[in-house]
This record gives sequence, structure tokens and C-alpha cells, in this order.
Amino acid sequence: MKKKILITSFDLAIGGVERSLIGLLNQFDYSKYDVDLMLFKHEGEFFPYLPLEPHLLAEVPKYTTFRKSISQITKEGYYQLGVSRALAKSISYFHGKIKNIDEPGYLNIQYGWEMTSPFLPKLNKEYDVAIGFLWPHHFIGRKVKAKKKIGWIHTDYSNIHVNKNIESRMWNKLDHIVAVSDECSQTFLKEYPDFKEKTLVIENILSPTFIKEQANLEVPVEIKKSPTKTTLVTVGRLSHAKGLDLAIRACKKLIDLGYDIAWYVVGYGPLEDTLKKLIDELALQDCFILLGKKVNPYPYIKACNIYVQPSRYEGKAVTIREAQILEKPVVITNFPTAKSQACDEFDALITPLSIDGIVTGTQRLIEDRQLKEGLISNISKKDYGNELEVEKLYQLMEA
Repeated sequence: MKKKILITSFDLAIGGVERSLIGLLNQFDYSKYDVDLMLFKHEGEFFPYLPLEPHLLAEVPKYTTFRKSISQITKEGYYQLGVSRALAKSISYFHGKIKNIDEPGYLNIQYGWEMTSPFLPKLNKEYDVAIGFLWPHHFIGRKVKAKKKIGWIHTDYSNIHVNKNIESRMWNKLDHIVAVSDECSQTFLKEYPDFKEKTLVIENILSPTFIKEQANLEVPVEIKKSPTKTTLVTVGRLSHAKGLDLAIRACKKLIDLGYDIAWYVVGYGPLEDTLKKLIDELALQDCFILLGKKVNPYPYIKACNIYVQPSRYEGKAVTIREAQILEKPVVITNFPTAKSQACDEFDALITPLSIDGIVTGTQRLIEDRQLKEGLISNISKKDYGNELEVEKLYQLMEA
């Protein structure tokens, strides 16, 4: 008899977590498992990539409210949720001020779930295993009946700020905690050592065959190639974590040093207006180009000469591995989990996390042909596919 599995996430908008979820769903053995997928919102550019086998549960209206404004929630008649969200926003704001936190986004999400949970419905069906793929995991912890509960970690806990008491209560309701890299696991356990026995690592599942096929589907017309110009590409959310403000200033320095470069960014996010203003301020409109959302980023990565990841922090940056699969020389900043992504000067160049660090790393790959060709050679010989990571999940579910 097949085990009944529930997998939950928010939606299938463009993002690393969502791409990882699609990778997992495409590798699942549906002959052994009966999988229900609960997405709080049935939307997102990755919906066409959703396999047919998992059963997509109907939307539950109250769970669609999390990315709606408080006024919109109230207009829709969800007064308790609206009041709870407003209270959560106020508490997270003051918590952030007291702790001098620059980016209280995680606090806002955490308090939002904590304070609205009493007014959210439970799922009626019982499962053998419930998997929460996107933090926080209040839903599977409090609203799902399952013999075993598993929650995923996709981020670096040394760089996020949350209420530790609320966080501990949430993880206590789960049986297993899955981190997407050794470094993610280590930074989490440094903050929450009591959960060591139930924490393990399962990497994001990537298929080199799929990525290469997608990279060949189109030629990105926005990227203007020339024999003398060096094309840089970055893929990522336009957020503080991704360090794109550092990249813009690094681009300016490279231009001033005489390098003929064009830097293209695939992605969207809350800092779009801020980044556009900085681009205008530095007169980089023709050199640093924000391309916006792209359902398929792989042709853009394929078109570059150098892939750059200027992040301040990452859990496990799927985009770095994707660039390596496409045999691109990669520059990454030395964010706390960078060593889990690559080996410095073997299959990437890890450079100091600063504007000058990004400049120096990029310069080296432009100037040092031997270094660049060596990276490409090493990358081309390495198998970055990890489809068998799903076996670890099977073992966890069967234990």
C-alpha cells in the first residue's frame, strides 16, 4: 500500500526554493508514494513545470492571504487575520528597532504566522508524512495530522533574525529537519543545538540534462555580444541578501578601470526601484541591465562569459550550481556558506565579500586566461547532478 505524503509550499513563483521543489517533485517515485501537493496560492511562472503525478489540493482561501496587504485581507472579510497581521507587523517592527535589525522581513513573516495561526483552518486528511518545503513550518506543525513531519531549511541562520522562542516551538513540533547544505545545517545548529539529533542534509535536486536542454531553448535577444565585450550575468532576487547594490558599484569601478563589460541581472524583487536609482546615479544604464523575471534563466547563463554571485549570504545558491552545470567560470563572494558551493580556484573563484573583492575577482577572470580556462576544464569534468539525493528522503520517510 502506498504511503500518503503531503508536500507544502507557498506558490510556484520564480525563485530558487521553487525550482528546488520542482526538482524534488520530478524525482519522486510515484509508484511507491501517493503525493498530495498543497500550494497556498495556485500561481507562479513555474506551474508549467509541475509534473502530473502529484495531486494538487484546492486552494484554501485563508491561506492565500499571506502575501496580500492588510487592507485587502480586511476587504475580503477576514477581519481576525487582518487584525492579527497588523499586530504582527507592529511587533516585528519594534522588535527590529530594539535589536537594531536592518532587515526585519523574517521577523514579520514569523510573527505573521504565529499570530494568525489560531484563525487558520486545519487540513482534514491524515498523512503518513507531511513535508514543509518553505519556512516557516507552522502549517504542518499545527494544522496537519501526520505520523511524521519534516521541515526544510534553505537559508543561512547566521544572517537572519527571528524570535528564538517562537522558532524553537515551531521546530519542536517536527520530527526531522532537512538543511540544503552542510553549512546551512551548521549555522542552524549553532543557534539551535538542541535539534542536532533530528537535523540532516539533503541537497537541492538538480538535473544537468534538464538544465542543458532548457539553456538551448532560446537565444536571449537582450544580450548584445561583441568580440571585445565581456558579458557578466547574475541570477537572483533583487534583495539585500543578493548584494546587487555591491555589484552595481563594482561594475562602475570596472568601467572606470577601462573594462568593456555588460552586466545583466535576471530576477525581480523589493529593491528594484532602489537599484534602478543607483544605476541611474552612476550612469550605468547601458552597462548594468536589470532584465526582470525570466521563467527560463538558463539561456542567459549560457550566454555569459562570467557568472557572478555577489551575495551577502546564501543557504545553498542553486544558481551557482546551474552556472557550473553550464560550464561557466564563476565568481562568488565569500559569504558564510560559500565554501559549500565551490572549491576556490578549482571550480569557482571565491573573492572577498566587498565591492573591491567583486572587482578584483572579476578582473582576474577577465585578465588571467589560464585561470579561466582551468576553471572551465575542472567544471566540465565534474558531475554536478545529484538526483540520488531523493534516496535520503525516502530513507527518512521509511524509518
